[in-house]
Amino acid sequence: MTDPTRIDFIYLSEPDMIRAGVTDMTACVDTMEEMFGLLHTGDYRMAGANNDSHGAMVVFPENSPFPDMPKPTADRRFMAMPAYLGGRFRTAGVKWYGSNIANREKGLPRSILMFTLNDADTGAPLAFMSANLLSAYRTGAVPGVGARHLARKDAKVVGILGPGVMAKTALSAFIAVRPGIDTVKVKGRGQKSLDSFLAWLAETFPQVTTVEVVDSLEAVVRGSDIVTFCSSGEVGDPATYPTVKRDWVKPGCFLAMPALCNIDAGMQAADVRKVLDNTGLYEAWFEEVPKPAHKVIPVIGVKFMDMIHEGKMTRDQIEDLGAIVKGDLPGRRNDDEIILMSVGGMPVEDVAWGTVVYRNAIARGIGVKLNLWDVPTLR
Repeated sequence: MTDPTRIDFIYLSEPDMIRAGVTDMTACVDTMEEMFGLLHTGDYRMAGANNDSHGAMVVFPENSPFPDMPKPTADRRFMAMPAYLGGRFRTAGVKWYGSNIANREKGLPRSILMFTLNDADTGAPLAFMSANLLSAYRTGAVPGVGARHLARKDAKVVGILGPGVMAKTALSAFIAVRPGIDTVKVKGRGQKSLDSFLAWLAETFPQVTTVEVVDSLEAVVRGSDIVTFCSSGEVGDPATYPTVKRDWVKPGCFLAMPALCNIDAGMQAADVRKVLDNTGLYEAWFEEVPKPAHKVIPVIGVKFMDMIHEGKMTRDQIEDLGAIVKGDLPGRRNDDEIILMSVGGMPVEDVAWGTVVYRNAIARGIGVKLNLWDVPTLR
């Protein structure tokens, strides 16, 4: 008979995660859509006073008396992202990661991530898992949920800035929900990342018969049915962020922005629909950082918060993706409207997809079983 105090959990390496289905983009998009429905009904919790915080981050000073302390170079941080998600998930978890753009010089990803999944009743660990793919796929799936409801059904052309991991997963999600896509335009900074993206695209999606490498933001946007900016860069001056100009945007375009982005006055106009993945997330960010907040957090939804604060738009001009998913707000209303969606990334997404992958792993006997204790020494 098993001791009722015994706690076992599983460790899932990256190969284990793949075998458990972490790269199944169609299932991930469906899971994210279900999660957004729970966000809309309120069956979730994240950190912070409004239960919507992105997480807690360790940053480093410009000048430290301790010579071994890390320097605040580009994207140099440690971060914990905790959340609880209800519905059929009813689990909690936390993603922990360290990030340093200089990792690329060592052949490592910019960020190295792990995720712990917990039983929501006892708090006991269920799994400790490699999370780079978990995070990448849930991040890409969110633009896919947006495209399912907000892109034209006959979308064929996707414009991409930044041919990295985020671009690969976002494009995978776009094609999962809009299988008629046959053309991709891409702009990158380095030949290595472009070559990697182009080779991946040719192997993964042979139905994309037209691929064009472009050299300007205008070329990325102009003529595209779906646009996504996925590039990294220096934060602090929104004037230097990649900017979308209204004159470039074709009628009916859907823009999903998970990275640095700015917009011109034309795109700020009220007739451009503005959608957030979770308004509470941006309100939490806005409360947590100096103003204007877009100087600190470069995603476009934070710009919307600055615009509301400055009286340039009203709160009711912002729409939540969860409300659209649940049918409380309309999806695309006609073939000509321009829709701009901000993607901030939330730990509830990791909990949702991590729970699905964990349950797949248990059902398939994947992972290494580890023991926490048979009987706790202190209780």
